[in-house]
Amino acid sequence: MPPATVHLVIPCYQESGRIGPFLTELCGVTRELGGVTIQVVEDGSDVAEAARMRDIITPLCQQHAHLLPPLFLPQNLGKGGAVYAGWDQAAPVDWLAFVDADGSCSAAEVANLIRRIRQQPSPQTAVFASRWDQTSARVQRQWKRRLMGRIFGALVSTLLHIPIHDSQCGLKFVPRSAYQRIASGLRIHGFAFDVELLAALHDSGCAFEEAPIPWHETAGGHVHLIRDSFRMARDVLAIRKRRSKRPKLDA
Repeated sequence: MPPATVHLVIPCYQESGRIGPFLTELCGVTRELGGVTIQVVEDGSDVAEAARMRDIITPLCQQHAHLLPPLFLPQNLGKGGAVYAGWDQAAPVDWLAFVDADGSCSAAEVANLIRRIRQQPSPQTAVFASRWDQTSARVQRQWKRRLMGRIFGALVSTLLHIPIHDSQCGLKFVPRSAYQRIASGLRIHGFAFDVELLAALHDSGCAFEEAPIPWHETAGGHVHLIRDSFRMARDVLAIRKRRSKRPKLDA
């Protein structure tokens, strides 16, 4: 049997200063695995930034056939919007995935999780990378981000009644068939889109599992701790409200 196929999206907004080394390494390890396509989705950055991204990606596309031409969105949709734009345009594959552009989750860990999902007889269980052991030396984060990660994880699991430690780690694999069942109901495109995706998968009956990975925080991110934490908490409450209005699935 050929290996399960994967379409891996890298959502980007003003990431030309960080993506180059990571994308180069990622193309190398995924070429060895086979059955993987990669696509950078540029989320409405300005003309100069788009030109810088083309300069980085074009030579790599010439070297790696599985690196697809980048998708340039005409306006900024948010991280989730960029991920879904890439997923919605993907050729038929078994798995849809995304990884952050900054390399905090290494190319080697992406490859490890691809091997892990391919151990499933058929794509059934979504796999979310996780930094759940935040005290481990394998997870290198600023103390403020560690604290916010713990608080937000508790918020998600308590308010949504979904047992998860880390809903926000920037590497996830979703069976394409599961995504197609829920795509029309996904509304959130900002940083909390992961939470809505998780809740929708859970409510549709798709199982998920967390996969602990090493994590090395990379400088230059666009997340503002106070502002974006407030927005994410607001989105979690909105997700909770919408879920309460949905008819319950039969047991």
